[in-house]
Amino acid sequence: MKTIITIGIMGLSTLLWIGCKEKSSQGEALIPSISVSTPIVKDITLTKEYPGYLSSDKMVNLVARVNGYLQSSYLVAGAKVKKGALVFIIEPDIYQNNVVQAEAALNTAKAQLEYARSNYERIKEAAKSGAVSQIQVLQSKSTAEEMEASVRNAEAALKTAQTNLSYCYIRAPYDGRITRGNYDVGNYISGAVQPVTLATLYKDDIMYANFDIEDNQFMKMKVIAAQSNPQIKKATQVSIRAGQEGRQIYTGTMDYLSPNIDLSTGTLSVRANLENKDGELKSGLYVTITLPYSEQKDAILVRDASIGTDQLGKFLYVVNDSNVVVHRRIETGQLVEDTLRQVISGIQPNERYVTTALLKVRDGMSIKPIK
Repeated sequence: MKTIITIGIMGLSTLLWIGCKEKSSQGEALIPSISVSTPIVKDITLTKEYPGYLSSDKMVNLVARVNGYLQSSYLVAGAKVKKGALVFIIEPDIYQNNVVQAEAALNTAKAQLEYARSNYERIKEAAKSGAVSQIQVLQSKSTAEEMEASVRNAEAALKTAQTNLSYCYIRAPYDGRITRGNYDVGNYISGAVQPVTLATLYKDDIMYANFDIEDNQFMKMKVIAAQSNPQIKKATQVSIRAGQEGRQIYTGTMDYLSPNIDLSTGTLSVRANLENKDGELKSGLYVTITLPYSEQKDAILVRDASIGTDQLGKFLYVVNDSNVVVHRRIETGQLVEDTLRQVISGIQPNERYVTTALLKVRDGMSIKPIK
């Protein structure tokens, strides 16, 4: 009888032990394994982004300044042209004839001047012997002076004719890219009264990024010091990104700071230049300019994807020493290297935070941290 009771007690104990072990295993299984990390601490450059637009180094309208038919066009729309390259010819025949007539008129005036001067010298000699009167001397002198004026008028007329003839040949004033033409060959161009734009030339090997900064932000920036201290290099360098999702980053150098603040907008005009040797960038393109303005020592950085957002703002799930999740409000700063976010307040460098699976954790939850 005792043996049966003893076996029963031992069996019951065994069942209790197995049950407790199973409950313990189930409890451990309910605690999820969650990835955690500690913030990265390093020096960063503080920046601010501004919207802006690009403009070419130079832009000029190729215009017609004379009347006539558009005789020839060597324009290739969108192509690069060299300085001095002939682009358009406007019917030059009439203006060439005007030059020939002006040259002939000038030669006639010069011949008349030579005769008048010779006659004046002869009359002066004759006046010494009393062969002619003093009135005749004055008349010959006046005639010579009139001929001198005629020569000057003829020279001016020739220059005008030559200038008008040069207007018939429209050339590129510098290297650049040209737009499509506004008129086809054969059209009559009336450019004498008011210049007519035939095409536009852009010098785009250098581009300018134009943007405005707020007056209060300007007072905080080291860009002020950069204007008077050439040793501060970083403040004059800006990053320029084209388009909303542009991945190509260009580096520009600030070269203009407006001497005054626009009272209507409270902003200051700023400009940076950048190289455009391949011609990828176009005038009028909207860009985003990232302007560095200060250095932050020992900045606290966390993964941007680990930061949650609700109606009250930004937060992190911080893990305390007991491996319990704590919902923590934070104040964030700028994005660094596309994946890290500066945290101004809310977490210390030695604290752990949840990096992934934000939807699986909640405040007060116990987790098994993994790295």
